[in-house]
Amino acid sequence: MSILKLSAIEIAKKIKEKELSVVEVTKTYLDVIKNTNDKVNAWLLIDEDIAIKNAENIQAKIDELLSQGNQLPPLAGVPIGIKDNMCTKGVKTTCASKILFNFVPPYNATVVNNVDENLMVLLGKTNMDEFAMGSSTEHSAFKQTKNPWNLDCVPGGSSGGSAAAVAALQAPLTLGSDTGGSIRQPAAFCGITGLKPTYGTVSRYGLVAFASSLDQIGPMAKDAASCAALFDAVKGHDEKDSTSYDRKYEITYNEVDNFKKPTIGILTEYMGEGVSDDIKQAVLDAKEKYEALGCKVVEISVPVLELALPAYYILSSAEASSNLSRFDGVRYGYRSEGVEELQELYTKSRSEGFGQEVKRRIMLGTFTLCSGYYDEYYNKALKARSLVVKGFENAFDKIDLLLAPTTPTTAFKAGEKLDDAMSMYLADLCTVSVNIAGLPAISFPGGFDADNMPIGLQLIGPKFAESLLLSTVNGYQKETDYHKMCPSDKGGAA
Repeated sequence: MSILKLSAIEIAKKIKEKELSVVEVTKTYLDVIKNTNDKVNAWLLIDEDIAIKNAENIQAKIDELLSQGNQLPPLAGVPIGIKDNMCTKGVKTTCASKILFNFVPPYNATVVNNVDENLMVLLGKTNMDEFAMGSSTEHSAFKQTKNPWNLDCVPGGSSGGSAAAVAALQAPLTLGSDTGGSIRQPAAFCGITGLKPTYGTVSRYGLVAFASSLDQIGPMAKDAASCAALFDAVKGHDEKDSTSYDRKYEITYNEVDNFKKPTIGILTEYMGEGVSDDIKQAVLDAKEKYEALGCKVVEISVPVLELALPAYYILSSAEASSNLSRFDGVRYGYRSEGVEELQELYTKSRSEGFGQEVKRRIMLGTFTLCSGYYDEYYNKALKARSLVVKGFENAFDKIDLLLAPTTPTTAFKAGEKLDDAMSMYLADLCTVSVNIAGLPAISFPGGFDADNMPIGLQLIGPKFAESLLLSTVNGYQKETDYHKMCPSDKGGAA
């Protein structure tokens, strides 16, 4: 079987059994990137020489560990792509923004160190919406990523490069970040599996912040088992992140085959107007599949979820306004030329360095934080957030997991929503509530629509339920082949 058809877990096993070498695997993916990235534009940075050198070093470490009879990390030798908002020492980290076009961090994000310690090979940095603000990866300052299933469509966002790279068989694994659905939505559009962990389970140290109370790094791969292994590699308490949970974490990968037959509630709020018939049917088909596997599946309503989308855009924009104030043309990044006064430097550098969507959210956030509007908007959004949290808690008193669409529609055409901000924001309808509540959720392939575009299904769990989520999706994936399919199987372009 071709290396490209293997999951990350299967690749790691073949490397351990010496059926494949790390260099062979790395070169295979670099060749695919070289041949297809001009069409897909999933990557912002690839350094082939460094990747191959790293692969050689990792192979030597693997050989040494095996000769000593030591255990290998579950993903040892597997190549990985990292979203370009995670700091990589000595390697440019731009957040797909002109204002950081030349920024080279002097340190690694904690997750990047974790990737190194688990002997994975960094292929490069993936494209994204600028500062993770967007739902289509059309807001990158450098290139527009295409959906490998149909190059006329978007891959979702903001982790569109990470999703497209896995779907286009350019990497078996990637890391993304999820502030309002930015792992799950592109995973759905590109037909892969993506986990948004519980807030605080994966360190945000070295993640360039969009909205600090919402951002969360998570794994993206073809299947749930590979996501479980990557989640194990990057999770854990980090003293450098004050929001990191200090708790003992179990090894999620060890539980992925332990299907627990949970009680599942179908969220009626996400099965109504605006959700396509194909996606509704996919949810119902999944209901039948889970019932056949021994799960109890019921309908459940959480009416307060209608507050989540407006609360999310107020809170996230307010936090973005604060977080992005550091980019001013003084210390690092883009600096406007020919200015004489400090205020002019701030104004011109930020006006020229930030893209349209980032400016829109900074202005919205600044407005909601202004005296006279703070109570009317920001405080009300905080109260709405509390209601959403309570709504989920009440639901999980009755059931174990919630099932819903990941997105209201499948991938839309590039440019279709670019000039309609409200329509673009509604693409996050089914995902933002999870971030508002700090819960874990996973998107996984659940079929195809009439145009052969992937449909994503979403399972949501209570805090720290990643093991249950991943084992439940793994049980589904043992009975279906959607996660094994690649764009060429359906006539896709990449």
